[in-house]
Amino acid sequence: APWVPFIIAFGVIALVISVLIVVNVVSGAVIAGTTRIGVLKSVGFTPAQVVASYVLLVALPALAGCVAGAACGNLLAIPMLRVNARVYEVGTLGVPLWVDVTVPLAALALTVAGAVVPALRAGRMNAVQAIATGRAPRPAHGYLAHRALARVRSVPRAVTLGLAAPFARPARTLVTVAAVVFGAAAVTFGTGLAISLGRVVSDSPDSALPVNVSLSQAGPGPRGAMTAAQRRAVVSALAAQPGTLRYLPVSSGQLGLPGLPDSLSVTAYGGHPAWTGYALIAGRWYSGSSRAAEADVNTLFLTDTATSVGSTYPLVSGGHRVTVRIVGEVFGPGKDLDMYLSPATLAAIDPGAGPQQYLASVRPGTNSRAYAGALSAALGTSYSVTAVSGGRGQFAAVTTLVAMLTTLIMVVAGLGVLNTVALQIRERAHDIGVFKAIGMTPGQTLAMIVCSVAATGLVAGIVAVPAGVYLHHGVVPVMAHAANSGYPPSLISVYAPWEIVALGLAGLVIAVAGALGPAGWAARARTAFALRAE
Repeated sequence: APWVPFIIAFGVIALVISVLIVVNVVSGAVIAGTTRIGVLKSVGFTPAQVVASYVLLVALPALAGCVAGAACGNLLAIPMLRVNARVYEVGTLGVPLWVDVTVPLAALALTVAGAVVPALRAGRMNAVQAIATGRAPRPAHGYLAHRALARVRSVPRAVTLGLAAPFARPARTLVTVAAVVFGAAAVTFGTGLAISLGRVVSDSPDSALPVNVSLSQAGPGPRGAMTAAQRRAVVSALAAQPGTLRYLPVSSGQLGLPGLPDSLSVTAYGGHPAWTGYALIAGRWYSGSSRAAEADVNTLFLTDTATSVGSTYPLVSGGHRVTVRIVGEVFGPGKDLDMYLSPATLAAIDPGAGPQQYLASVRPGTNSRAYAGALSAALGTSYSVTAVSGGRGQFAAVTTLVAMLTTLIMVVAGLGVLNTVALQIRERAHDIGVFKAIGMTPGQTLAMIVCSVAATGLVAGIVAVPAGVYLHHGVVPVMAHAANSGYPPSLISVYAPWEIVALGLAGLVIAVAGALGPAGWAARARTAFALRAE
């Protein structure tokens, strides 16, 4: 459930970028074929027929693209689903048939919808004006920018020509900016999401206290707890290991709650509870004083019992009754009701409770598995010593998915820029030939074309950062809610200042990467070929 919101977010971003590319392609085709549209209308084509011809221009290749995309999606899903099946210990996972049918049809429908808007422009054109105008931009578009930038003598002329180019086609520029904004926002969102998921993994005892020491069989003490001699043996072994950083005795049990079908998991830590690694959403950790019956609970407990931080709640076990004050909300996603309290409070409820295990953390640079092996050898076969992974298998699977989706969206956004630059080169092929004829070098041609989208990409990247941060701040709480939990501030405040600056350049990187291909072709084109182009 927590993964569904961010997968939907990435999917919507990818679809929006794809539709923007379709709009750009059809509008570019309309502009490039203005004379042709006038000829078609003059020989009897109706507006509906002209619109249909331009819709089919992208609908037919889009159909092939949808089929190929569904096949590629299945191929990409196979390794991810295999990893998830292994991590969650389930059977073989696959993409359902209805998804393979519905997604291509929906993508094709969106393609047609995106193509209709610019195609309607072709249908409304006057035949005489279309033949007379051709594909030249309107006289008012871009001339002022060209004249203003021409006065900047400190910047090479090839650069100023490129910087002024977007103003000739403002509508196309806005569509390109929107595509790059969505792509760069996906990069910002994906980066923040990966950091948040990393903190989810680190905010757990499995990461903070990865070594678990318990008895090989149920302890002889009440409730299966260790005896005093066994506890001393474990403490002595832990203290003797050079890699030990800290350790906590852990007592746990189950309590029934009146009016609720689920039982309450109660855990008491013998040391400072902050050592467990749990993050606090609100409040503070309980006091270890025997006079203060305090407890911390997870969000699901507060929801199911209609309580809040500061409320009191009665706990009953056998003939013992203790009223605890809830002093903190712990970040503990899941389907269980959890309560954390001091050993003294647990003893008041259940006098027979005692430590069943010890959790230990290791010093930096110490391998937890090697440490667990040495500790196991020191304690002997009566004790079970294990080193846990801390959920890093699930973390690796999900972050791989995030990286894959982010990369795919960056590629799609880059293709949008490539399309824009290709249309621009096609329209300005004759101008580029003239520039080359009067001495523009291939390097200057390359710089001119790349600069025509560089400023666009930079602006888009600056706009995309707050958009991506806003998306992150909106999706992460939804993911936490799907996991039956609130969220600590550390899951939201994940962007460092230098990361914000670096992410602001994502739009520039996408724009330049998308422009290099067609720009290189234009730089290598022969002058005579460019001058003959129409």
